[in-house]
Amino acid sequence: MCGIIGIVAENRVAQDIYESLLMLQHRGQDAAGMVVCDAQGRLHSRKSMGYVRDVFQQRHMFKLEGCYGIGHVRYPTAGGAGKEFAQPMYVNSPYGISLAHNGNLTNSADLAKELFFAEMRHLNTDSDSEVLLNIFAHELAKQKAIKPMPEHLFQAVSKTHIRCSGAYAVVTLITDVGILAFRDPLGIRPLVIGVREGKTQKEYIVASENALFSALGFKTLRDVLPGEAVFITKDGSLYSKVCCLNPLHMPCIFEYVYLARPDSTIDEISVYKSRMRMGKRLAAKILRDYPDHDIDVVIPIPDSSTTAALQLAREIGIEYRQGFVKNRYVGRTFIMPYQEERKKSVRRKLNILDLEFKDKNVLLVDDSIVRGTTSKKIIEMAREAGAKKVYFASAAPPVRFQNLYGIDMAATEELVAANKSIEEVAREIGADYLIYQDLEDLIASASEGNPEIKQFEDSIFTGQYPTRMADNYLEELEAKRADAKKVVREKA
Repeated sequence: MCGIIGIVAENRVAQDIYESLLMLQHRGQDAAGMVVCDAQGRLHSRKSMGYVRDVFQQRHMFKLEGCYGIGHVRYPTAGGAGKEFAQPMYVNSPYGISLAHNGNLTNSADLAKELFFAEMRHLNTDSDSEVLLNIFAHELAKQKAIKPMPEHLFQAVSKTHIRCSGAYAVVTLITDVGILAFRDPLGIRPLVIGVREGKTQKEYIVASENALFSALGFKTLRDVLPGEAVFITKDGSLYSKVCCLNPLHMPCIFEYVYLARPDSTIDEISVYKSRMRMGKRLAAKILRDYPDHDIDVVIPIPDSSTTAALQLAREIGIEYRQGFVKNRYVGRTFIMPYQEERKKSVRRKLNILDLEFKDKNVLLVDDSIVRGTTSKKIIEMAREAGAKKVYFASAAPPVRFQNLYGIDMAATEELVAANKSIEEVAREIGADYLIYQDLEDLIASASEGNPEIKQFEDSIFTGQYPTRMADNYLEELEAKRADAKKVVREKA
């Protein structure tokens, strides 16, 4: 999960890209970067480790001169954590191409070998984003155009789709030409186009989410289609083409559960409304399975569960209360790279209001349960605050399988529900009982917003991966993701 942004405008775009990255910060906290192109075809860039506000100081912004550019906030998935992995990444041939990527390739190791042995391209990192950049650059170079036209770019994207497997939403800056954005043939990772009227031309934005559009004066135009490429020239002309055969719309269901902002609309589905429907269906399950429940109060674990919890409380007719105060200056624990950081951050992030728990039977509602460590700590806090009973509800089904498509959630062995029954998970996290959303209800909650989408990428719940992958990819990824191995690798 990363956040990407591209803007073509009449005037300097650095400030708009900066503000966009601030509003996409929830998608990545490891690093941030930006590259813009000026009227003379010179690139100006800044990228580093850390939050957006720390990476870009005023002295950096003064130097970012240009009317079109791209930006990125990184959440480490493939590759490691370090400045060399910050994006946008750059390759000088052909033309000078900068790329920002959200997602994960499942055949990047094989492609890296092809790039080295068959195409004589050197890679500086083990990042799949660098692999993707070089694959696209190589395919574009094969077009042998002095200055690329839309048909050259679309042909290169078509060849890239054939070679690359996995999930990818991409924005590229082609020096002195414009911005090209494209999405994988299943549309797993999101990408949205917006438009606003300039004085002499239309101005365009392409981003992971559209929640940031209105603040910058853009209106949502549409989503980039699965397999589609969108090319925006530096003077504001837009061209688009679906560059693959038989695309299938299969967006990631976890975007609606947790990843995206509630004020975003992805693939014409309101994230906020989908979470309301999750709460409604979860309430129906509680009333069905526990008709004589003794719940006194419903309390969300902020922030991504609050919408579902509020609707759940309304449906079962129980009081909804805010029992936790969130420290806004602690990042999302889910996307912190190591387990020890996540454990320490739970109590730093959440402070408890004892009066909402004392002598009450409490239903805590969260968006999902992944490793279970956060849930366990929160339940401990509720009991310390005086709760008589603590029930726990998850707006998502049990997470039993690792994610391959840009969410570095855990090795399978670290997922609390991987090899446990619901009752065993409840005991593990310390809940008096545990209610999970049914998968069919989760899918219905999202698909109601756009009935044309018949399938969602839901492999973390089902273990069914819709793209091809390299031999032994799952086993190798499992080894890389084990927390103990992460710490060893970091210290090496």
